Amino acid sequence: MKRVVLLALAGMMLSACSNDNWRTASREPAGIAADPNTTDDAIIEVYAADAFSWRGWFAVHTWIATKAKGADHYQVYEVVGWRVKRGLPALSHYQTKTPDRYWFGAKPDKVLSVQGTKAEQLIPKVAAAIDVYPWANEYRLFPGPNSNTFPAWVGLQVPELGLSMSFRAIGSGYAD
Repeated sequence: MKRVVLLALAGMMLSACSNDNWRTASREPAGIAADPNTTDDAIIEVYAADAFSWRGWFAVHTWIATKAKGADHYQVYEVVGWRVKRGLPALSHYQTKTPDRYWFGAKPDKVLSVQGTKAEQLIPKVAAAIDVYPWANEYRLFPGPNSNTFPAWVGLQVPELGLSMSFRAIGSGYAD
């Protein structure tokens, strides 16, 4: 009986501490990306935020943003599992002025930031690596390929980036 009560209590705590309403979770900009309207430099950034709901206790979701020199927006690339369930590619690409949006309630951190001439030189290499990402239509939470496999793989293709993935980037090792 004691074990049942402890399990029930643990379950209630888990459900109470996690935000399971993705529709109302914040997607606001975190204010850590350079404003593309006032920054002329080329930029490459990799962001990581706690994964959604209870998964965030253990793992992060990562994505890549690039801004060409003189561009007034960023290109954002990320892998999202729910897209596959809807018959879409896991790899998503969109343009935005705010690549640092909260990941469904979780504030992102910059994992990598490359700016200026080096970014300008590396953006074509990053784009070429993204174009041939081998798991663009696949997603598996563990061991991968997942949202962390993607930037890790790009980092392996473009070692000049110097990308180092977090221990919490579960699935990043799948890229090896």
